[in-house]
Amino acid sequence: MSDFSSSSHGPNGFRVAVVAAGIVSPLGLGLEETLRSLRVGKDSVAPVEAFAVDRCRCQTAGQVPDAALAEASQYHRHPGRLHRVARMMILALKEAMAQTDDFEPELTVMGTTSGGMTFGEQYYRGLKEKQPSSRSAPTLIANYPPQKPVMDAQEAFGIGAPCQIIANACASGTNAIGHAFNCVRSGRYQRILTGGYDAISELVFVGFDSLQASTPERCRPFDSERSGMVLGEGAAVLALENLETAKKRGASILAEIIGYGISTDNFHLTQPDPSGNGARRAMEGALRSAGISPAEIDYINAHGTATPFNDAAEGKAIAELFNGVPVSSTKGMMGHSLGAAGAIEAIICILALRHQLLPPNINFRRGDSGLDLNIIANQSATGRVRTVLSNSFGFGGTNASVILRSIAA
Repeated sequence: MSDFSSSSHGPNGFRVAVVAAGIVSPLGLGLEETLRSLRVGKDSVAPVEAFAVDRCRCQTAGQVPDAALAEASQYHRHPGRLHRVARMMILALKEAMAQTDDFEPELTVMGTTSGGMTFGEQYYRGLKEKQPSSRSAPTLIANYPPQKPVMDAQEAFGIGAPCQIIANACASGTNAIGHAFNCVRSGRYQRILTGGYDAISELVFVGFDSLQASTPERCRPFDSERSGMVLGEGAAVLALENLETAKKRGASILAEIIGYGISTDNFHLTQPDPSGNGARRAMEGALRSAGISPAEIDYINAHGTATPFNDAAEGKAIAELFNGVPVSSTKGMMGHSLGAAGAIEAIICILALRHQLLPPNINFRRGDSGLDLNIIANQSATGRVRTVLSNSFGFGGTNASVILRSIAA
């Protein structure tokens, strides 16, 4: 058992607080709407509207309505140039910055997989049809790079912090949070903005469909009859700060990040190591980083994509390492938002800590006979939630886990 006193130091360095958070996802805009959706187990997966999917095996996704993003236009001097995901980032950052008056970030670290991919798609189609608009082509090119949505969001609110982008498959959002956590824990930085973002892209959607990783049915994480994932989208921003500094300026503290672990399977380009070894090493690394035992974890937000291989490997690792801890994947409600997933799920974990909530694993009927998991099936629950672990695992065997704790714990 670790002793987290009021000292500014944890077992391996300075303590790291989350002082603000903002979220945009299919579950809603903002913390309050997201909380309501989690409590009722809202299924936000619906038929794809952004592009034609009639030739695809999967025809559903978790989507953020364009109308919900319209407000972002008023915060940027060139709203016509904004990518959809830049609008998501602006609204997520707006919510986070409204929670802390004098937070001045020294660095921004964000995770993504596809950035402004749809602008690239539009530009390519123009070239293919040999009619690129001389006026629109430069705008598409300039707003295509992955860092541009972050730059747009920072510009909207007068933030000039240097930006680092992490693109490490589906672990990107958690990697970004973990890297930012290590930067503050080390004492090199006092305040960092972090998180992740991704928007639905036709190229990515069709890619997952062609791999037969997506399902034509409902997304059923950890269900014995699961048949694949559905994609989602969104953005999430967390403001991290040295705990002592945050307390001195009277900041509200949402949670504390206490551990981060990473590993690489080196097993297969798209499939995880079926032994669960990579997932287990990431979780063990996070526990060591936090200086706690598996018994201290009260809830696990699993990566849980609902693909047969992912859930089997992750489930095996969880069952071997933990004894009966409540587990859920929230991807059944909103889809897998790739680079944004780890950041969105970290904020879901913060809501779990602050409201003693166990988010539901919807569409669950029957678990695998070989996996001894305590799944929070279909309905949210209440319980003692003081320390939580969030997993993100991606193609190429990229694995990341982060541990958050209630500041009152």
